[in-house]
Amino acid sequence: MEKELTKRGPVLDAKGRPIPGFSRRSTLTYDRGAVKAPPWRIKEWDYYHISNRELCLQLTIGHASYAGQVSLMLFNFREGKKYLDLSRTVPLPFGSFHMPSDAEKDHRLCYDKDGIYMSFQVASGVRTLVCQWDGVDAVIRLDRVNPDSLVINLPFDEYPEAFYYNHKINCMTAAGYIRVGKQEWRFDPKDSYGLVDWGRGVWPFHNEWYWSNGSGRLNGEMFGFNLGCGFGNTDTATENMLFYQGRSHKLGRVDFLLGKRYMDPWHLTDRKGRLDLWMKPVYDRTTRVKVLWVNNCCHQMFGEFTGTAVLDDGTHLEIKDVIAFAEHAVNNW
Repeated sequence: MEKELTKRGPVLDAKGRPIPGFSRRSTLTYDRGAVKAPPWRIKEWDYYHISNRELCLQLTIGHASYAGQVSLMLFNFREGKKYLDLSRTVPLPFGSFHMPSDAEKDHRLCYDKDGIYMSFQVASGVRTLVCQWDGVDAVIRLDRVNPDSLVINLPFDEYPEAFYYNHKINCMTAAGYIRVGKQEWRFDPKDSYGLVDWGRGVWPFHNEWYWSNGSGRLNGEMFGFNLGCGFGNTDTATENMLFYQGRSHKLGRVDFLLGKRYMDPWHLTDRKGRLDLWMKPVYDRTTRVKVLWVNNCCHQMFGEFTGTAVLDDGTHLEIKDVIAFAEHAVNNW
């Protein structure tokens, strides 16, 4: 039985343990000072993903307490070309990034140091992303189309102070540009969409997850989904949800079925017959990090999704050629 959190309250109780469940808005308040685990176990990040049918721009400010990261990546997944790959590692940042405590309230997260300027600003629901870095000039505006989103607050079985509080907002139209000298790439809100993955938590050292997210137009209406497994104990909530015509539709557990190779078709199904999606990958964005005891690997696969989905009221949707991604990550961090 999934538990929907509809009343406002804290992410953690007095013992520093998560109050489990899911919500469609920011109903809980994250307080870093309430975390009972050692400070080097805290992980916090704001990750933005902007894409159309060819380009993908990814911007990140985040940290695993003992190591922080500010990064920008731009690539063409249709052609398999990487245009920009900028990354700065910040040793021992702990709480110095001043990460916001709510994904929806007005705030500004900014890194401005050593010639790198990256700013994520939220004002009246509009998100403005700005970056100047090594001759790169980027400005992106994200506007929400669907007022609902996916929020989970989950425990881990490994130890009681571990938790994952995560807010994912997709179904945002994207407008803006990235310039380097005379070269420019643009995102048009007619066919460009944005996602924010906003995470706070204390994780076990080893974990493995599957995650898929997409936004696009279906029958002229905004359609989106967030699907995943491996993010803690999902007895009280999963992060599986559909979005259509301004409403959210909750799904239960979803399975990711892969072939022998990552470029083989992926099959995503739920356990109650409401979801049947196939992804045909066109690009494997593989990231590997191996430093000291940290050993992370993620295959983020881009491709076309086709299949069927059933909404809460029984409406059947035929999904055709929605451009999205699905990933498999194995982390020791």
